[in-house]
Amino acid sequence: MPSQEHMKAALQAYVDGFNAGDPAAVVALFADDATIEDPVGKPPITGREAITEFYAGNVASGAKLSLDTPVRGSHGNVAAMAFTVEMPNMRIRVIDVMTFDEDGLISEMRAHWGSTDVES
Repeated sequence: MPSQEHMKAALQAYVDGFNAGDPAAVVALFADDATIEDPVGKPPITGREAITEFYAGNVASGAKLSLDTPVRGSHGNVAAMAFTVEMPNMRIRVIDVMTFDEDGLISEMRAHWGSTDVES
């Protein structure tokens, strides 16, 4: 099981890679068979190809992420972060919950946000 330190570092690397405009750095944090549910309630995106396309589009949008609080670990294989997505003319407040596999890669990402978390 990955350590809290590993999971926290991975989530910081996620934010840093996204903000650097490097979707490949973000995708490298995920397992090949990972799933993304963004937002929770939408059908999951599954597999490296779909995840690569998802992050390429999001990074290309010009969105930037800023942590609202420090990344949180757990006594298990899950970590979470509260952050704000800043885009031209829009802000979304999000909590991502990431589950890690035995190799320390993200196996599941679930983004918690709803319509009342979006500001124009």
